[in-house]
Amino acid sequence: MTTTWVAGFRSAVISPHEAISLNPALGFADRTVRQVLHLDGGGAALRVRLSNRYGRAPLTVATARVALRTAGSGIDTGTDTPVRFEGEAAITIPAGADIVSDPVELAVRAGDDLALSLHLPEDTGPTTYSPRPVETGYVVPGDRTSDEALADAAEIDVRPLVTGVDVLAPEGTAVAVAFGDSWFGGVGSTPGANRRMPNLLNQRLDRGWVVNQGIAGNRLLRDGIGEHALARFEHDVLAVPGVRHVLLHFGINDLALPRSFEKDRPLPTEADLIAGFTALAHRAHDAGLTVTAGTIGPFAGVAHKGVDTPEGRVIRHRVNDWLRDSKLFDAVADFAAAVQDPDRPDHLAAEFDSGDHLHLGDAGAQALADSVDIARLGL
Repeated sequence: MTTTWVAGFRSAVISPHEAISLNPALGFADRTVRQVLHLDGGGAALRVRLSNRYGRAPLTVATARVALRTAGSGIDTGTDTPVRFEGEAAITIPAGADIVSDPVELAVRAGDDLALSLHLPEDTGPTTYSPRPVETGYVVPGDRTSDEALADAAEIDVRPLVTGVDVLAPEGTAVAVAFGDSWFGGVGSTPGANRRMPNLLNQRLDRGWVVNQGIAGNRLLRDGIGEHALARFEHDVLAVPGVRHVLLHFGINDLALPRSFEKDRPLPTEADLIAGFTALAHRAHDAGLTVTAGTIGPFAGVAHKGVDTPEGRVIRHRVNDWLRDSKLFDAVADFAAAVQDPDRPDHLAAEFDSGDHLHLGDAGAQALADSVDIARLGL
């Protein structure tokens, strides 16, 4: 059987030096960092992707190991396997660089929890990271990358340095990329339960899978929490091995953040947002991908001052009308209709609201997943 490398897991990253921050980036010195990576797809072998993309100095990894996770910080020691880089156990990643490990002879399946343990011997400074991954990481002093469990570990709620895992899968295995904001990233869902929208969408598929490139707080048009969608489309979608389809959800943060974090910045106009979605669709189609666009979800009633504005509500409705009627996309998932309160369509329905009137709980993520026409994903 002919095989090829495709994305089995992805984690979109941001700079630790962002002007807007949802949670602080971390630095490490003589620490083991163990992270849990829930695999969307499996294969006969794997390779790990690490990033110092936004670092300001070289970053050294002295030891890297992978194993199947059992529970919490625990690993199945029978699967504990070293990760090497050009044949070496240690690697120094230049500032601004991304790296891919050598192949690791460890077979994995969709739904496995892979534990990646990195020993970082020197002061890393603030690290490139994924904010709010809805998964717990574990940090202990020294090199304890092969320990069966890290009972004394400090827990972290960011995912530093990791951008993905590739798997060696049968030729023709197709991947979709969920490209968006916290509604894909899973903020509001149960931590550690893998109830993010892309996880739940994968449960509906009998071939191929969806990897998650959602960033909480990310925007379509402007940098702020991560590079904006138009800027990161190349490395977070087009560069994903095996990608055939892209699902989009952007717009909430474009309409919310300017008034809550950037009070001197005007809201984007309806025309601005339509131009951004149009550009994404054209770039995807030019690369041979199909596209499902999600309508912009409701966010009325958010307590944080400036998020919910009359102007933002009007723009959201107008852009959603355009998304529903446009023939530009291969499919449209009406996320807004799936989770809105039918009596107050600017608000989330109570059963889907995580409690902050902005993010979705587990049932809301399920409603998003159920609204996608899987026959149009091209998998």
